[in-house]
Amino acid sequence: MKLFIVSTSIGNLEDISFRAIKTLKNSDFIICEDTRISSILLKQYEIKKDLVSLNAFNEKDKIKYLIERIKSVKNVSLISDAGTPAISDPGSVFISECLKSGIDIIPVPGASALLSALVVSGLKINSFIFEGFLPQKKGREKKLKELASEKQTIIVYESVYRVEKLLLELKKFMPDRYIIVCKELTKKFEDVWRGYPDELIKMIPKNKIKGEFVFIISEKEKQ
Repeated sequence: MKLFIVSTSIGNLEDISFRAIKTLKNSDFIICEDTRISSILLKQYEIKKDLVSLNAFNEKDKIKYLIERIKSVKNVSLISDAGTPAISDPGSVFISECLKSGIDIIPVPGASALLSALVVSGLKINSFIFEGFLPQKKGREKKLKELASEKQTIIVYESVYRVEKLLLELKKFMPDRYIIVCKELTKKFEDVWRGYPDELIKMIPKNKIKGEFVFIISEKEKQ
């Protein structure tokens, strides 16, 4: 019994690997974040498998059921809506419980918004920290203050609804850090902006604040 952690595309459906497609086709069933979104990918590659949802709302309730189901078959795949499962997505708790139950965990690597943004940033990326999504309200200011003293390159994800808010916060807490803002990487309306927080506030048109965003914050300059 094996659980494959399969990375899918982060936007462009052609970015999925041959191995990922083969693994999904050979799976007894597929665990996904949202069956509606995953169905689009599977239809593209003519993959017809039973889909079972595992998301932030039902992960804890479904773990026992899914583990028992995995034990009754040979190969199962876990995918997320986009990119690599468990990175700022549900799945890490489930994977941990599968390991405790003796299920083999096998990675099928591929696209990741985190890595895609890093390699186009033009920054030093031999050392960095990944924060995922910042707290929405409670603890947000405290986290930003902590990050302001962080010397390494910082990567954060942000919701389309808080892009402008984060730029204003970065202007307040990290005005001298160079920022790269990546929007909709690999998709039709992909865009990348570079500059300091006050420049980016003026640079990014409000009518373009749509889609998925990755912020890369440059390392802190030595004083």
